[in-house]
Amino acid sequence: MDQTVLFRLAVFAVLLLVMAGWEFLLPYRTVAGQSRSGRWLTNFSLMICGAALSRFTVGAAMIIAASYAQGRGWGVLPMLGLPAPMAVVLAIIGLDCAVYWQHRFTHMFDVLWRFHRVHHVDPGFDVSTAVRFHPLEIAVSAAYKAGFVVILGADAWAVVIYETLLSSFALFNHGNVHLPRWVDQTLRGLFVTPDMHRIHHSAWMVETNSNYGNILSLWDRIFASYTDKSRENDREMTIGLNEFRDVESQSLVGSLWLPFRRDAARIAPKPGDVSDKQQG
Repeated sequence: MDQTVLFRLAVFAVLLLVMAGWEFLLPYRTVAGQSRSGRWLTNFSLMICGAALSRFTVGAAMIIAASYAQGRGWGVLPMLGLPAPMAVVLAIIGLDCAVYWQHRFTHMFDVLWRFHRVHHVDPGFDVSTAVRFHPLEIAVSAAYKAGFVVILGADAWAVVIYETLLSSFALFNHGNVHLPRWVDQTLRGLFVTPDMHRIHHSAWMVETNSNYGNILSLWDRIFASYTDKSRENDREMTIGLNEFRDVESQSLVGSLWLPFRRDAARIAPKPGDVSDKQQG
């Protein structure tokens, strides 16, 4: 196995254990009636399905794209002739902006929302939610990011660093944990925090359509999609999508089939929609 893959897997495994331990010892939210074992089985099974599909389709798309573009001198960054460390930093920032918009697009267009809603169907919010994505969304995401790697002319190591940061922040930001307010507010000046991202999983549509950031919080501020506080008590806020709380929708098979269900046909929630709680 490629050393970069082993490196990313090692970082992912360590952070997963750290976040799971933190949640277990100091859980921020305790919601009656939620089965952690059932949720975790579905969520991690989806992760395995996504990893298997990527392995045989576009798993290495970003690294291949980076090597291909670098070998031909393609992209904006090589044209600028910047020192390597600066080029790496700018590539990471540029990719994070691109992924912010990718995330926002999944909420704007029905065909994308159908698949992304699998992530939002989870009625709980913990480290396992970070890996709950439909395999086809994972594949499309990899192709999208590979395109921006070529546009930027990002170095292969910049891609490895960014992907490692992305998965690390995903585990952190979905954690059922809480930071002291002053720490949270300080970090939010630059980075996404669990309290900030939890709002994005609110059952209120106007809150779901906010806080799209992955690593850097500044994109939500720049592009006017930032929400500071939920309208509900943070410990008791309703998470998920109300129309998909049934057992079938929460199962592995139900989650894989969810984008194709006829009763799931509806337009994606639009940014700025201030209607009542999600209807699906």
